[in-house]
Amino acid sequence: MNTEKVKRVVFKFGTNILRNDEGDISLSRLYSFVEDISRLYKQNKEIIIVSSGSVALGMKKLCPVKTASNTTVDKQAAASIGQPFLMKIWQEGFEKYGITVSQVLLTEDDFSNRKRYLNLRNTLNRLLECGIVPIINQNDTVSTSEVAQVCFSDNDKLSALVASKLDADLLVMVSDIDGLFDKNPKEFDDAKLIPVVEKVTSKIEKLASGASVGGRGGMITKLAAAKVVANSGSSAMIANGKREGIIKKIFNNEDVGTVFLSTNKLSSKQRWIAYATNLRGGVIVNDGAKRALIEKQTSLLPVGIVAVSGCFECGEVINILDETGVEFARGVANYTSGECEKLLGVHSEKIKEILGYNKNDDVISKDNLVLL
Repeated sequence: MNTEKVKRVVFKFGTNILRNDEGDISLSRLYSFVEDISRLYKQNKEIIIVSSGSVALGMKKLCPVKTASNTTVDKQAAASIGQPFLMKIWQEGFEKYGITVSQVLLTEDDFSNRKRYLNLRNTLNRLLECGIVPIINQNDTVSTSEVAQVCFSDNDKLSALVASKLDADLLVMVSDIDGLFDKNPKEFDDAKLIPVVEKVTSKIEKLASGASVGGRGGMITKLAAAKVVANSGSSAMIANGKREGIIKKIFNNEDVGTVFLSTNKLSSKQRWIAYATNLRGGVIVNDGAKRALIEKQTSLLPVGIVAVSGCFECGEVINILDETGVEFARGVANYTSGECEKLLGVHSEKIKEILGYNKNDDVISKDNLVLL
């Protein structure tokens, strides 16, 4: 791809690419990344790094007398050991090139809460304005859900959220595989690399396999990340960090890795709604309401709601599902889940009669609703 117009780039480094075969940090590889990224920095590109590895690096130092378990508490303890160790290496590497870095640890709530999201966005933009390279990781030590669940436990998803919500031009997922293949290259010798993906379709998604040993992601999570970025109006890329000078090759416009092209352009608010994490509930709508939302792009009225799931507050992003349980949209709720329960199938003119007040005629206003 042509990287000449790329101004803001997010690099995501997976656990397996930052350590050697013995499970220790691969200093030579990491410092080679630092050197190539520093060169881009000198070209006035804005750099954001999402770095995995804290749990894996900390696990080797946790309870050295006995083998540490794979429980959530051990993972969190390991993260608290590995994160400062990992951060120190990044810091010392960039310091040799006169570049200052900052540490940013995130949880799901930083993306699901609108106020916290805007604060995060403003902080990261300010760091970039000041020429600082933010190094981001999940706050594994305090966030149980991130460590235990796949939905946000991989930094592929985290890097996609960062790239999409900070208007990055490119997300580069540096992995231990050359890119996306037409079949699993570990099983088939005739597997062929797919250099460009115009759209992440269901057919493309079927080419993915699961998590790699030692990591928490895999091709499935990378495709999901690429889809988020592409739908946000940016490009994404998967490249093999074990290939010498891979970052230099990418920005020399050599044909390496797999590039995922931009397919859509959501506004900043639409991106926050569409890719909000940690959703606590939603509403199930009938076929008529679904058709109206999709075909006419209307607001969601209480008359179209048949059931409520979970527990949510007014102002939170919620799921919108059809009667088969398939999520097809998301939006910002004008009413709580308890209030919605009382308004099932009700026409808007009866809201005040039932609740004693009327916040809005819509359960979700069309300006705060995004079709997936």
